[in-house]
Amino acid sequence: MRCATRFWLFSCIAGLCACAAPAVNSSKTTVSQSQTTARIALETPSVLADETRVPSPSLPEKPAKPVSAHKDKTVRVLVAENSKTAYIKHSGRINVYTQDKSKKYKISQAGTVAVNTHKNGQVQVGTLIASQPIIIEPVGGTTLEMDKNKYTGKFFVLPGKTTFHIVEYVPLEQYLYGVLPYEMHPTWALEALKAQAVAARTYTLKSIEKKSAEPFDLYNDVRSQVYKGGGQVYDSVKKAVDQTRGEVLSYKGALFFTYYHANCGGGTDHVHVWNPKAPNIKPLSGNSCKFDAHSKSHTFKQDIAKSTAEKFARSQGLKGTLKSIKVAKKTSTGRAVDLTLKTTAGSKTVPCANFRTATGIRSCKLTKITTGASKIHIEGRGYGHGIGMCQDGAHGMAKQNYTYKQILKHYYPGSTLSQVR
Repeated sequence: MRCATRFWLFSCIAGLCACAAPAVNSSKTTVSQSQTTARIALETPSVLADETRVPSPSLPEKPAKPVSAHKDKTVRVLVAENSKTAYIKHSGRINVYTQDKSKKYKISQAGTVAVNTHKNGQVQVGTLIASQPIIIEPVGGTTLEMDKNKYTGKFFVLPGKTTFHIVEYVPLEQYLYGVLPYEMHPTWALEALKAQAVAARTYTLKSIEKKSAEPFDLYNDVRSQVYKGGGQVYDSVKKAVDQTRGEVLSYKGALFFTYYHANCGGGTDHVHVWNPKAPNIKPLSGNSCKFDAHSKSHTFKQDIAKSTAEKFARSQGLKGTLKSIKVAKKTSTGRAVDLTLKTTAGSKTVPCANFRTATGIRSCKLTKITTGASKIHIEGRGYGHGIGMCQDGAHGMAKQNYTYKQILKHYYPGSTLSQVR
């Protein structure tokens, strides 16, 4: 979803729904690419102690009208990018064939198939060589494994000039099995996982609108949503996805980007704080949060190299040695909107979101900035861009017996829970 997030690999590991948010969720953002099957130009996307219980958000009494989408939509995920060699293990039978089916062969037993670049912009999969996409299709429950991640969908190997890309074609709900455990810890309360399932499903369907002419829909990392294949499914994740099957959020009958992040530091903010070009809609206008203080990510202390900040300053047209960084403008929740960088040669006010992306600070909700000789000491609250759903807050609400519908209503105010057609 394209914002900062933190992700979990069986235990909580910091990684984007601020665009890098993996509970850690990371920043998630969506991208619009100009790409061709023969040669893909990949671009940077444009686009986590419980306190007193707050009043429960009101819920609609009647089911909303269905939103136009497809329940069994196939999602195309970029799982290998600009590669020259890959080894794909298969647990059983596979079919390998060119997109036009002019060349094909079968492997009837488990094994490993090698993928390599070939001369003249071709790609080789096992013994098959072609300048067009080559498909690796698992048969009869076979899983494909690459880089220790297991996949259940078809692999499309897309040849480029000197490299290749691999795109998995996988059903939407199966895709979500491979997203949830890396965007929210699978041991968390079921209602929090269900809220995450709805948010991730909505984000996915919104991301693939109007992308039919492009070779893939989503990245497998924080540029979209962290995804490591649907071949290993946690019971809690399966329940969360299955019990919300087909459910999405909408606003005035249309899907929207359901951004989420690790920890909001006491309150979420308007999407324009992070992305001024985003649509101005109520569900992304921000809300209070009294449920995220239990997390270690609620506050932070972080040192960054002064040279890193100076490199960013130079990219903004500022020369000289960095002398200070101060908050120039902040929201009512305390999140910095703009920072003023002062050097020996001048000063300039820049968006904090840009500074965060360049330096890797955890959040723009800053409480202290100290500029030293070789490092800059940062203190603040939260983890991620602070837009949409606070994952730690969702977990806190679930532990206080809020339902997933109440969690979604709280973090996406004014949204409607609908069933996709």
